[in-house]
Amino acid sequence: MKALLLLAALLLCPPLSAAQLVLELGTPQRTWQTAELLAHPQAQAVHIRNDVTYKRDMTYRAVPLAALLTGITAADHLQAVALDGFAAELAAAPLLQTAGAQAWLAVEDPQAPWPPLAQGKPSAGPFYLVWTHPQASAISPEQWPFQVTRIKRLAPVAERFPALRPDPALASDNPVNRGFALFQKNCLACHRLNGAGDAQVGPDLNLPYSPTEYFGADFLKRYIRDPQSLRHWPQAKMPGFNASILPDEQLAWLVEYLTHMAGRKPRL
Repeated sequence: MKALLLLAALLLCPPLSAAQLVLELGTPQRTWQTAELLAHPQAQAVHIRNDVTYKRDMTYRAVPLAALLTGITAADHLQAVALDGFAAELAAAPLLQTAGAQAWLAVEDPQAPWPPLAQGKPSAGPFYLVWTHPQASAISPEQWPFQVTRIKRLAPVAERFPALRPDPALASDNPVNRGFALFQKNCLACHRLNGAGDAQVGPDLNLPYSPTEYFGADFLKRYIRDPQSLRHWPQAKMPGFNASILPDEQLAWLVEYLTHMAGRKPRL
């Protein structure tokens, strides 16, 4: 009887289907099919230690991302869009590196699907941006987007979303501007600010209130380091940013940016 029930369950559950990755890097756009990427001449087995998403060692069939970024230069800006609305803002320069921290596009094989992210959840596929030697360039968790379906070349964040900009009178090396750069790297993939941004995952970080208006500075820093230490719930998605990813000085810059922007809310 158990064997019959298992067989029935397998028949009712359709197999994982192939997917498409759309690259909007110029004209025309390029669409890659799963099978094409799995058979790519540079595809290989890539071993990832302590994978950011799965929290354990993983092995993937992957292609060097640089091999797919035709026409992209180090000065360009990219965005990786995921199925759930996560929109990772990515400077192109680290993605093009072939030594040190190297970016790879992991490709989920429909015949050998990856594990689910949690019970009742899908996997990190169909495509997942992973890194070898991420510590060499302080790669943050937000630079590991999974369930990716599209990669776009876009104008820099400050051009696309003026509402995110700090006071233009501030010097470029002011801690607030340094914090703005960190916000783009670590926060904008999930959060908007002043209603600006492409992400559809987390709350706006300035409207109606900035977290600097209801968190004391020490607690806000603690929350960024380990969200579950202040607010614990099973469905929480926000990762922690430890000191190896976001050193204390940089964490202070990020909080300075958020504090500054609390005084630059749009008039509603």
